[in-house]
Formats: sequence, structure tokens, C-alpha cells
Amino acid sequence: MDNKQIVLITGVGKRIGFQLAKHLLSKNYRVIGTYRTRYSSIDELEELGAALYCCDFYDKVAFDSFVEHIQNSHDSLRAVIHNASDWLPDNCEHPSDTVFERMMQIHAQTPYLLNLALSPLLKASKASFKDIIHFTDYVVEKGSKKHIAYAASKAALDNLTLSFAASLAPDIKVNSIAPALIKFNQHDSESYKEKAVNKSLMKVEGGYRAVIDTVDYLMQSNYVTGRTLALDGGRHLV
Repeated sequence: MDNKQIVLITGVGKRIGFQLAKHLLSKNYRVIGTYRTRYSSIDELEELGAALYCCDFYDKVAFDSFVEHIQNSHDSLRAVIHNASDWLPDNCEHPSDTVFERMMQIHAQTPYLLNLALSPLLKASKASFKDIIHFTDYVVEKGSKKHIAYAASKAALDNLTLSFAASLAPDIKVNSIAPALIKFNQHDSESYKEKAVNKSLMKVEGGYRAVIDTVDYLMQSNYVTGRTLALDGGRHLV
């Protein structure tokens, strides 16, 4: 086994997770990633050297098996980045109690359990800094009329940042990144794009580079923990 530092990223199939995985591979990290749906991006990441696992975090058996495999296969981890997410509206086809349970499971319970299970591997790393990074959301500050359960679950994750930062210091830094608009989808209409960018002072989409630079900053810092870094273009001032 080589001496590269290992970073585990949940949810690498598309968008932020995919871009982060590619970036960290380019920086000579070994990347372990999880995905629920196999997109062509998974093939690309595997060709670049990532070790990827299909794991549905709604499936307890699959989740427990994945955690056990990581614990048994690796002596240490440099960082754990929680990017896996779901975005169920409150009026979707699922019953309301199911929506709430699933949002809490993917955004709060899964990171909670992973942090507890993998923190010994982080502490065992010989790296100068060890990190846990949670991806929360801008809606933590203001709530959401149509995604109430989603917003509540991301708020729970934001609070987990505080508790884990306190309990794992000084060995491991724990921080959150709270994005708003980062990148439009291909199917987004021009009218939607115009409305969305006007919600911030900067009036642009943030872009993946903003996220990558923030992750790099947190992983290189020796002094930032228990904080949430907002990537929202100044929405709170509009």
C-alpha cells in the first residue's frame, strides 16, 4: 500500500462530490467515494484511481457493511467529507413522516454514525491536520417553505458540527460549508437563472471552484474548527 493520504467523500456521483473527488485525486490524495446511482462520472473517477463503493445510505445493512469494510481495510484517514444528500420536497409522493425520516437519515444520522465510527482512523493519521467537513445549506439560516424537512435536517447537521468540533478537538477539525447557488443544472430555464442570481449581492452562480477553494482552505488551516463557511454570494444582505 502506498503512503498517500486518504480522503473519504460521500456522494461523488455528480456535481460537487464529483468535482471534489477529481480535485483531490489531482492533488495526489487517495480518494474513497460512495455513490447511490452509477453515472458515467463513476467510470471516470475509477479510471483516475478512486476507490468507489455503491452504498445506499437509506439501507442500514449496506451502510453497516460499508463502514465495516473501511474500518477493516484502512489504518488511517486524512479527512471525511460529507457530501451525500437528497432533496425531497414536503409534498412529494412519500408520506410526510417518511420524508422527515429520510431527510434526517441522510443528512444527520449518517454523518453522525460515520463520524463516530471513523474518528479513530482520523486520529490515527500521521498528517499534521485531520478534518471532517459537513456540507449543510444556506437554508439553515432561513428555513424553507417547500422543503421544511430538508432544511431541518441540514440544521441538525450544522449543529453536529459544533458538537463534534468540541468533542474531537484538538485531534480533528470539524467544519461545515453552507452553499447556496453553486451551479445551474442544464435544464434550468433562463428566467429561473435570472431570478436565482438576483437573490445574492454577487448576482452570479458560485461555481465549483468556490467550493474546492473552501475545502482546500479548511484542510490547510490549523486554527479553524466548529465553524460554518457560507458560500452564498451575500444573500443575507439582499
